[in-house]
Amino acid sequence: MISSDIDAGTLLVAGVDEAGRGPLAGPVVAAAVILSPRFPVEGVTDSKKLTPRRREILARTIKERALAWAIARAEVEEIDRINILQASLLAMQRAVAALDPSPHHVQVDGNHCPAFSCPAEAIVGGDGKEAAIGAASILAKVARDEEMVMLDRRYPGYGLARHKGYPTRDHLQAIEKLGVTAIHRRSFKPIREMIEK
Repeated sequence: MISSDIDAGTLLVAGVDEAGRGPLAGPVVAAAVILSPRFPVEGVTDSKKLTPRRREILARTIKERALAWAIARAEVEEIDRINILQASLLAMQRAVAALDPSPHHVQVDGNHCPAFSCPAEAIVGGDGKEAAIGAASILAKVARDEEMVMLDRRYPGYGLARHKGYPTRDHLQAIEKLGVTAIHRRSFKPIREMIEK
């Protein structure tokens, strides 16, 4: 959408969420979305409650109808250096900073809220309560899943396209057999223990 779609005096509220805090591999990805009151998106909710196909369809609609959206990330090296929580908050800050127009208020899923250039609040379970946060959760999840599918081609044998880097038994067995890669988070206990062995 372009700025002429915004009525004067409209409070621009950005929803923010991340995907990929729990996996052993890959970046953590955050998205920020300012939904348009004129062009609502039906069916938006917590991305974990949606099928992959439904998420992909909604992600396209969100990008088409939102006043603004942005996707950002923190890399594996940053996760290992500053820890996964701080890296998640950093990715959120980057996503919000990339929004144009800038929001007047930010709603973040969860119980931690990074510093932004405008007022913000953390909402536990926000991806199921606030449409903008739900939209952000969908964009973040779809973007990260797509990246893990690409990384699966670069690092065959680990099953990244299937488990998206989460610590499944298959993933842990593959790491034992094939070794730790550049995209594995060395600060995470299972990876750290394998390296130490």
